[in-house]
Amino acid sequence: MAPVPTICKIYQNKSAEGYSSLSYNLSLFSCLIWVYYAHLKPNSVLLISINAIGCLILTSYITIYLVFATRKDRIFTLQVFVALNLVTFIGILFLTLLLFSGTNRLTVLGWICVGFSISVYAAPMSTIRRVVRTRSVEFMPVNVLVCLTLSAAVWLGYGVFTKDAFISIPCLLGLVFGIGQIVVYVIYKRKGNAAEPAEPEHIVEVAEPAPAQAAEAQVAAEGSDHEDGEGGVQEPAAAAEHITKIAEHVAQIAEHIVKLAEITPMSPTQEERKAAAEEGESSAVEPVVPENVINIPAPEMNGRDE
Repeated sequence: MAPVPTICKIYQNKSAEGYSSLSYNLSLFSCLIWVYYAHLKPNSVLLISINAIGCLILTSYITIYLVFATRKDRIFTLQVFVALNLVTFIGILFLTLLLFSGTNRLTVLGWICVGFSISVYAAPMSTIRRVVRTRSVEFMPVNVLVCLTLSAAVWLGYGVFTKDAFISIPCLLGLVFGIGQIVVYVIYKRKGNAAEPAEPEHIVEVAEPAPAQAAEAQVAAEGSDHEDGEGGVQEPAAAAEHITKIAEHVAQIAEHIVKLAEITPMSPTQEERKAAAEEGESSAVEPVVPENVINIPAPEMNGRDE
């Protein structure tokens, strides 16, 4: 029942990513072997009942894991399930029935149980490498570790009192493995808490403006820069453009003044010259001023020039 919190978490998250099904498959195979061993050994009702219930529970765990696992993890789980719980178990069953008999069959099967029981207790150690690498105990099932350690201690006592070495040996090693894994969990759990930064009490989240709002804000900023001539400071480029326009206006005014100054009185006609010649060479010929000529007043003379 130790993996129940992990299975519930997988069901709630609808994902088995980050968790391994290897320990479930090994535990199921170990239960099957122990049921067979208890069937051959007299007065082992306790072993048969507990391991038979374990087979049902572990099968349900593997089924839930397969439902929410990724395709890669699902294929791996099915491969291990078929290889261990079908092919290997059926092979051991037939070999022990055909090749051995009596106490020899029980002894061979007992050593097989020892080997796979040790693998069950050592299975959670596959996550220790990940814990050391990531310095995180998120995917280390501490409840499974504690329950396996307690189970190893209890079954160790059972094996000692019943004088069954095939039960005592794997449980002793399982107790050592369990204590070591719990120590690793405590060490990296403390390091994780020490490295976790304190979250500030007040956090103000500033939403980023939408693209349309950002464009409008940019246009408004450019407009304010152009209108800043009334009370603010203009941009250097805008000021230079304004000065250039003023210089162009001044040049146009100066050119117009020069054109006015270059206009001169028109020369007299030939008839007027003849009339003037008859009156005498001494008479001056008054020039005819055209109608459209702009008279520019002469500058005033001071008293000395008069």
